[in-house]
Amino acid sequence: MTGRDGMSIRVVVADDQELVRAGFQMILSAQPDIEVVAEAADGAQAVDAARRLRPDVVLMDVRMPRMDGLEATRRLAGPGVTSPVKVLMLTTFDLDDYVYEALRAGASGFLLKDLRRDDLVNAVRVVASGEALLAPSVTRRLIGEFARRPRPAQTAPAGLAALTAREREVLHLMARGRSNAEIAADLVIGEQTVKTHVSNILAKLYLRDRIHAVILAYETGLIEPGTR
Repeated sequence: MTGRDGMSIRVVVADDQELVRAGFQMILSAQPDIEVVAEAADGAQAVDAARRLRPDVVLMDVRMPRMDGLEATRRLAGPGVTSPVKVLMLTTFDLDDYVYEALRAGASGFLLKDLRRDDLVNAVRVVASGEALLAPSVTRRLIGEFARRPRPAQTAPAGLAALTAREREVLHLMARGRSNAEIAADLVIGEQTVKTHVSNILAKLYLRDRIHAVILAYETGLIEPGTR
């Protein structure tokens, strides 16, 4: 796995704890296909570094001084950003509001800091490749968040009617937190076929990644929390 133009995946690490930054830098730099190009101690530094260096991924802590990770993510990947940067958020706090707000801010992934080093490396590679990523526990909590919140009066996009029956099946399974491999097994189809369906869904709904497809599915009432 490589970043743009076959080069190494370029990463900015943002965390207010120096030892945490050093640990992430050591783990990621040990990979032949990943290069840490900058470190940031707060959100403002992260935004500045990402805008200057245009990394493939920003590894972003949630709680930081001066500017927190949520605001930094909005400035780098939120609505209206013309050239968004991929942000992978990490936190020790497994809290629903952080998950929801981070994804609404434009994050491409959300993981907890207690993950294994191999999972961290894989997450950076997955997000750099253009896919969205959520830890399984985070996906379950995100679904629970929608179950507790009053549903917004959001109109379903016109593209929803253009989805085929199979694409709707895939969207339902995506919203249940299923991976491409799991969806392929559930529907007894090839994983490449699933990827094609996911791409078609995103194109028809004018969405950037599968995380926002999941959010849309719940906010428009297409998927009811707890349903199968």
